[in-house]
Amino acid sequence: MEVKVLDINGKETGRSVQLADSVFAIEPNRHAIYLDVKQYLANQRQGTHKAKERAEVAGSTRKIKKQKGTGTARAGSAKSPVFKGGGTIFGPRPRSYSFKLNKALKRLARKSAFTMKAQEANLFVVEDFTFEAPSTKNFINVLKALGLEGKKSLFVLGESNKNVYLSSRNLERASVVTSSELNTYGILNAKSLVLTEGSLEGIVENLSK
Repeated sequence: MEVKVLDINGKETGRSVQLADSVFAIEPNRHAIYLDVKQYLANQRQGTHKAKERAEVAGSTRKIKKQKGTGTARAGSAKSPVFKGGGTIFGPRPRSYSFKLNKALKRLARKSAFTMKAQEANLFVVEDFTFEAPSTKNFINVLKALGLEGKKSLFVLGESNKNVYLSSRNLERASVVTSSELNTYGILNAKSLVLTEGSLEGIVENLSK
């Protein structure tokens, strides 16, 4: 798959790159995508929810009424779940929501996500760029030039670039990651995917292991 390389002004550089068909032109596996996204979102959950059960609720332990002769059900404690202020029956307990997925499946999910972006024509390749100093204004100018202002976009760099990252940090709809930090959820959550030339080799290498 051949894609034209743009500069940060949105102009064609006259060059093009050949994207690996093994990564950007496979048959998308939607179930693999579902599982990988599900795992990512599950890992974001803190799992610190907790409800007090009858043994943990503050209150007296005395028997609140006599066993027989009241005409109602017997009751031994005000902390019983059937009373207001009592414990919770089968309430949530702290737990981890994480689960395991095979590396091969996660790689397949990322390849599928890349392919879907390419099929939707929401994938761009730009030449490597940097800023002399962090500047949100400069980054916004790049977004405008690429027609991505106001759209969710994910920029993928070949290696960490502090100035580019800091320039994007104040923008709600723009994110910057390196090729080694990519995940399926991040790819699909962005409307447009912008790959720098320097990131392509790392992407293919990471998904070919």
